[in-house]
Amino acid sequence: MLSYKVKRFYYFLFTPIMEVNALIYKAFRSPAKDNEALVKVHLGPGRNNYLSGWINVDSNKFTAKVDLWANISEKLPFRDQSVDVFYSHHVIEHLPSLLLHFEEMFRSLKRGGKIRMGGPNGDSAIAKFSQNDLEWFPDFPDNKLSIGGRFENFIFCRKEHLTILTKSYLEEILHSVGFVNIRVCIPTKTTHFSPFIDHSVLEKEWETDFDFPHTLIIEAEKI
Repeated sequence: MLSYKVKRFYYFLFTPIMEVNALIYKAFRSPAKDNEALVKVHLGPGRNNYLSGWINVDSNKFTAKVDLWANISEKLPFRDQSVDVFYSHHVIEHLPSLLLHFEEMFRSLKRGGKIRMGGPNGDSAIAKFSQNDLEWFPDFPDNKLSIGGRFENFIFCRKEHLTILTKSYLEEILHSVGFVNIRVCIPTKTTHFSPFIDHSVLEKEWETDFDFPHTLIIEAEKI
């Protein structure tokens, strides 16, 4: 995992280029408003989670496989009401403004469009911390032996994570933006995403504890 300082330097160097690239894409290549095609956008595929048939958007141009090089922490490079579905897995916890991110997805979605987002489950982590369940917490990114150290690892991940994700917090933001039919899902399962999400997508969502999932998955809809 790259250090926080290295990533900050990367964004300092390349953010202006990504902004120009995003503007060009939005002006000339982004799907038109209310287009008839099924437009599926995957935000933050990283190195290993590229989805065929989706528009894969990431700021990592050099070691990841992407279709569109853009900084997803800024405004998204899509026209209003042009996207059917947004999907991301362990991405939103890295963003400086969840409100801006959800506002941008809402703006870009067609009516009836949906989102499915997942990230570290703060509710489960708090419960397992309270139970002193050391084994629930992954020993990543650092080798910490205490329950407090493992909890800090999980929540903040060497400053990579900028917020704690809980059900009530995400619901508050989603409601404020205008999303409806907000539901928490078990990883690898979907409540109302079919036919947008298929098995090839869901199988990328790992989980070892379905009673206290490590990943908080939330779906919502624009009507």
